Amino acid sequence: MTRQEILEEKPITMAELKSELSKIKKRDGELNFRAEKTEEYLDMFATLKKKESEELFKKIEGLEVPRLKPEHIVKLIDILPDTPEEVKIVLQGYTITVSKDNLKRIADAIREHKK
Repeated sequence: MTRQEILEEKPITMAELKSELSKIKKRDGELNFRAEKTEEYLDMFATLKKKESEELFKKIEGLEVPRLKPEHIVKLIDILPDTPEEVKIVLQGYTITVSKDNLKRIADAIREHKK
């Protein structure tokens, strides 16, 4: 049995995962049971395309919010909160404090990208 080694651990958005699953499906012809269920879930809930999610990631990252890490940005992109209150609710699951001004800037960036 071969020993597997994790080379890199990086958070990805649902759009990126959907893209990767389609590459695997094209390569292998079909997906296993778990991958099929994941694909069904992503078809229902992943609203952005991969390119759009990458653009939004760069936009939010460019806001330079203190202590906002890539995993926080990915979660925001997956949920797409519209208001500062919704952004605050999404970030409550993490040990991070974001000022009201930064919450508003993040919500504005997401709202602008949705249009």
